Amino acid sequence: MTDAPRIARKSFDPRATGPLEGVRVIDMSRLVAGNIVTHALADFGADVIKVERPGAGDDLRNWRVRGHSVFWKTYARNKRSIALDIKDAKGRAILERLIRQAHVLVENFVPGTMEKMGLGPDALLAMNRKLVVVRVSGWGQTGPWKDKPGFGTLVEAMSGFAHMNGFPDKPPAVPPLALADMIAGQTGAFAVMTALREVEVKGGDGQVIDLSLFEPIFAAVASEAGVASIEGKGAMRAGNTASHTAPRNLYACSDGKYVALSGSMQAMAERILRTIGRPELVNDPRFATNDARVRHRDELDAIIAGFIGARTQEQNLALFEAAGVTVGPVCAMEDLLVHPYPLGREAIVAADDVDLGHLPMHNVVPRLSRTPGTFRRPAPTVGADTEEVLADLERWEKSAGG
Repeated sequence: MTDAPRIARKSFDPRATGPLEGVRVIDMSRLVAGNIVTHALADFGADVIKVERPGAGDDLRNWRVRGHSVFWKTYARNKRSIALDIKDAKGRAILERLIRQAHVLVENFVPGTMEKMGLGPDALLAMNRKLVVVRVSGWGQTGPWKDKPGFGTLVEAMSGFAHMNGFPDKPPAVPPLALADMIAGQTGAFAVMTALREVEVKGGDGQVIDLSLFEPIFAAVASEAGVASIEGKGAMRAGNTASHTAPRNLYACSDGKYVALSGSMQAMAERILRTIGRPELVNDPRFATNDARVRHRDELDAIIAGFIGARTQEQNLALFEAAGVTVGPVCAMEDLLVHPYPLGREAIVAADDVDLGHLPMHNVVPRLSRTPGTFRRPAPTVGADTEEVLADLERWEKSAGG
């Protein structure tokens, strides 16, 4: 991949706009899920104001790599930070003024905390009846576990995901990233847009979005609930295979690298068998249908693994791609930083960074043809925008007659 393009440089343009310009979001969340909700909105032009503890700021800032807050720099771009002590009367008054001029508020305190502060849903909607309130928690605002603390790791374990993730001879495995939080964050951003449409298009009032970490990731594996009801148990750990289709696996190449291969459609499975030089297996009763291939998955995988294992990753990719087979490389992150696909599509860009010069991160997702998201400002330091936000607040209040 020596001819791969360079990572595209991305400068922040404070003059840039987006389709959510004019939407004001008060972000009182910490760590991942709430920040992903507001990150998605900020990338498309929403004015996200992070309300942070003076000096300390969002706990996400403490997830450091060699002293650099990479997670914060990545997911707090396009946001503004105001440092407020909301336990202090002056700070609380400013927060309430911001709430009255906002369209969305996101919080992820332990359920009941906002109520204790006098900022429960009834109080918030009394201040601003059009406000969309996103309440992020591990287990939700109702139900028998509503008071139970919950982080993504617990949710990934509880949801059924960890039980089916990993290899049969190994313990259950949670993902090495904040998967439940990420899924919940994207789900929350969709919920916000749904609620805003109710306000802006249908003339409705604001409402509360009860966003648990559990339900979005459970929805991603929920087909297994039907399986368990029929079979008496859900899918067990099966490595990189799938319970419902075959062939589907990661296969080792002769150079120690891997390729991913999937034959989830009948025509593709047949194409794979012909490509590995075993056309007779297309009509073999063990492999002729998807159900048969699933039952004889181990035999089929051994045949495919023998073929792939005799060739390098590059040879396998070239061979299967020429045959129109759904194949791809298993990439480490350092591979992606030089790979022609994400760089050529500019899925990865190098954003300006005051500490590092440039920091690789994802481009705006998803892509809109006419009103794309933008890079307007880098992730702020704690309270960096306090004066600017307060000046804007006075302007908003005057324009609203407040």
